[in-house]
Amino acid sequence: MEQKPARVRIVDAAHALMLSIGLARTTTKAIAKAAGCSEAALYKYFANKEELFVTVLEERLPKLGSLLGRLLTEGVGNPERTVEENLTDIAREAALFYEETFPMAASLYAEPQLKARHEDILRGLGTGPHKPIQGLDRYLRAEQEAGRVSAGADTYAAASLLLGACVQRAFAYDMSPDRKPPQPLDAFATGLARTLLGGIAVRS
Repeated sequence: MEQKPARVRIVDAAHALMLSIGLARTTTKAIAKAAGCSEAALYKYFANKEELFVTVLEERLPKLGSLLGRLLTEGVGNPERTVEENLTDIAREAALFYEETFPMAASLYAEPQLKARHEDILRGLGTGPHKPIQGLDRYLRAEQEAGRVSAGADTYAAASLLLGACVQRAFAYDMSPDRKPPQPLDAFATGLARTLLGGIAVRS
């Protein structure tokens, strides 16, 4: 059987380690070993662990960022898709995204210096946990301009509420005694979108 390219093996190994032991304890040395290559080979593709983390988010996790970008270019004012349907898709994808990222990033909060370094590097890469909120805010503002969201709605607050609920679902899932989601994913996404839209929809 043909071996996967080195870059693919490195990203796969990083994903598996970050999920199993957390981002704080995952080292480039351990990633390289799991990928069957040297650290020098790893650094040919990635400048540091943070760049690898961002790559894992973009290439191995649910595509929240690309969904938000697609809705901004194709979903705004689209008569074939309601705002509620779009928000339901976002809630579903975001819940899955945070369900995977929560166990990866949670370990950073026990290491303040490591967390600060991580955040500095992410800032330099032009990314961070604020990006999905900004993306959803842009989408809602565009729908506001298209007349499908109330002119008086606070779109940033609405984006924060929706994505905050998805983060909380990941936290509640992880901490529940039987480790089962408090609500099936589809029911959660549908209910969240409908409830949020109830506060920002255009009144007839």
